[in-house]
Amino acid sequence: MHINFNDLFLKMQEQQNTLNAVPDETILIELVKRIRPEDSYNTEEINQKFQALIDALLTTPTAAYVFSDYLLNLINRYKQIGLFADSGILSLDGFWNQLAQRIGAHILPLLSDETDLKDLVYRVFYLRSDQYWLENIEPQKWFTLFQLLNQNQNQNNQQAQLGIKSEIIKAITVLSYRISGIGLYPEFINAQPELTEYESPFLVQNREIIEFIETYKKQHHEEQAIAIAPPDADQALVMIDQCREVVLKIRRATKRIGVSLSLTYLLSLLEQCLDRIDLLLNILTEQKKNLYVSLMELTKDLVAAHYVENSVRELLKTNSELIALQVTENASKTGEHYVSTDKKGFFDMYKSAAGAGVIIATMATLKILMARVTMAPVMQAFAYSMNYSFGFMLIHVLHFTVATKQPAMTAAALASTVQHRKGSKTAQIAELAGLIINIIRTQFVAILGNISIAIPTAAVITLLWQFALDEPLMAHSKATHLLHTLNPFTSLAIPHAAIAGVCLFFSGLIAGYFDNMAIYRKVGPRLKAHSRLKKLMGQDRLDRFANYIERNLGALAGNFLFGVMLGSMGTIGFILGLPLDIRHIAFASANFIQGLMCINDTPEIGLIIVSFLGVLLIGLTNLFVSFSLTIIVALRARRVRFEQWKPLAKLVFTHFFTRPMDFFWPPKQPLQIEDQNPNQQKTTH
Repeated sequence: MHINFNDLFLKMQEQQNTLNAVPDETILIELVKRIRPEDSYNTEEINQKFQALIDALLTTPTAAYVFSDYLLNLINRYKQIGLFADSGILSLDGFWNQLAQRIGAHILPLLSDETDLKDLVYRVFYLRSDQYWLENIEPQKWFTLFQLLNQNQNQNNQQAQLGIKSEIIKAITVLSYRISGIGLYPEFINAQPELTEYESPFLVQNREIIEFIETYKKQHHEEQAIAIAPPDADQALVMIDQCREVVLKIRRATKRIGVSLSLTYLLSLLEQCLDRIDLLLNILTEQKKNLYVSLMELTKDLVAAHYVENSVRELLKTNSELIALQVTENASKTGEHYVSTDKKGFFDMYKSAAGAGVIIATMATLKILMARVTMAPVMQAFAYSMNYSFGFMLIHVLHFTVATKQPAMTAAALASTVQHRKGSKTAQIAELAGLIINIIRTQFVAILGNISIAIPTAAVITLLWQFALDEPLMAHSKATHLLHTLNPFTSLAIPHAAIAGVCLFFSGLIAGYFDNMAIYRKVGPRLKAHSRLKKLMGQDRLDRFANYIERNLGALAGNFLFGVMLGSMGTIGFILGLPLDIRHIAFASANFIQGLMCINDTPEIGLIIVSFLGVLLIGLTNLFVSFSLTIIVALRARRVRFEQWKPLAKLVFTHFFTRPMDFFWPPKQPLQIEDQNPNQQKTTH
């Protein structure tokens, strides 16, 4: 691919020949425009255009020297510390201030400083797609370009290099003090108390870097000292690595001690500072190839930074990962209890779900009675919410199970299994297939337990009400409307079931969040030390209460807020004028039988079939939506990409057609999933 750069090289040469001429940035903007590919992901086009620039520098006499002088003089026109020390690195303002600033910048854009090198980078690489094609340039082509530009060692060039290195030293100093400051944050020390027992590596790195800088300045106080080998920065780099080890220790410790948004923000900020100071130190001290690797990485980082710095999505992504991991980690531990592998677990799950069915039928009846009372919309939402919330909390306290609560937990358990998969790919897929079949079977028996008891309990309550008060539980019109809302063809039952699935997903995240908070905020020990509660309850009873709250805070909070979401969704829809509501399989099954019993005439068989079909589809939608959302978040939080979905699905479907009963009844022997390839061994669970 031939691209002509001669006119640009000529302009650069003319500027250098003109006394006191200011380097023209438009030349660089035009040069980048010519090598910018039409498709930022077409690696062939990207590398061909970049190679065209390298070929032009090789074949055009003095072009490399001219381009090198032009670039260095242009860079030295601008203030550089902000670009090297701040660009692409989170601010010390904290998460919430940063979020507010970024949202504000989208509404009212920030002013740019045209004297800052950061502004030049943004004017040259002005398209969002620039960061992508720069990533796709082959490293060897970067090395060749930097090698060509580094050949020129005339006096002007050396002075320009010294000017840039002086700015890099200032940026390293800023970053080093910033790292020391973060390492002294109380929240950081609380997460790693050992930092107070020994000399903190965050303080030692600063001392080593200051010593390195002093040595470097002594060597380079004269302009001709450019040829002297730079001082050794190994000790400073060792301390940087030790700082990284502390960050890794804290990340691992979060599984035990929990994590907060502010700690997550500090960890992300610290990692960015450590990575940047590492790059800058390597640029100052490394020679040849290692120097070029660092320059390449720095260039990519600085170009990408423009689109990261003001991005709300990027801020949320950077800071939510560790919290999402912690939340789904807690959910996965809970999810392990929702998977049965044998007959005992199967029947235990049925009993647990059956107990919940009684409470669900009672809750459904209470809601029908509440609907009779004329209330303001907000009061009605409050009444419905408290009915659901306290009902779900009672189900949890009595160790019963709501079937639809399982997917949000089992999806996190499945994601955890994917993350820690071991052995061959065939063995991994077989293990996951076995887990999925166990999950489906447990889910089936839980739904069966809920429905098989909720329906007769609701029927008994309806009969007792009619017998005791000599009036139906609800009027014919209300019963007809209730059955209509279950019709999957003429109502919004399925979209409303999907909304309930989203609520189930959020309740799982909320449960994980509060479990994390209970650990991180030391809720249990703080309750045990509460002086007023000691006097009121006594130490032994308080200890038992504190231990229960610490273990169950997440589940209680998740159930309570799930109830609030279900109870208030219809009112929110009414206030906003939107068709918002929820449909939940357990309540739908109770409403199904109560509606049929309160219709004046004998219900038609078609109405019964369509309504029952609606109940089943509502349940499937509840499960599918909550499971899908949870597994997506759980896999992303673990930075896991699982590419074997097709063979996994094939294995599960094959097992369904060969041994369908395994999906509905526990097998006599531990479940074995066998791959269809005769050369591959089967895996036992």
